[in-house]
Amino acid sequence: QVQLVESGGGLVQAGGSLRLSCATSGFAFKNSIMGWFRRAPGREREFVAGINWNLGTAYADSVKGRFTISRNSASNTAYLQMNSLKPEDTAVYYCAARNGQGAMSLSTVYPYWGQGTQVTVSS
Repeated sequence: QVQLVESGGGLVQAGGSLRLSCATSGFAFKNSIMGWFRRAPGREREFVAGINWNLGTAYADSVKGRFTISRNSASNTAYLQMNSLKPEDTAVYYCAARNGQGAMSLSTVYPYWGQGTQVTVSS
């Protein structure tokens, strides 16, 4: 059974930092593509960052230079380090996993999802 469990969300002031974790099990993590997505109130889910098995990364323009995605194959965990947080980063953040190749930013090609973790940035 595939499981993705996010943690690390919370309330932070603008300019602060948070580190999200995504603990996984039940699939071949070392061969996977991991993605982070978010959904803000009243908005559609959007891509935040992705990382493939070769440590190639991709970021949404809105988070470039502030967020860093990483992965640890020894612990089957993906991370999202978020710095210089802004109120507009407030959302539920989801991690997702997939195998194969292709664009990391397409949410529809990820079969596995976590339950989400709330990030709230106050001004």
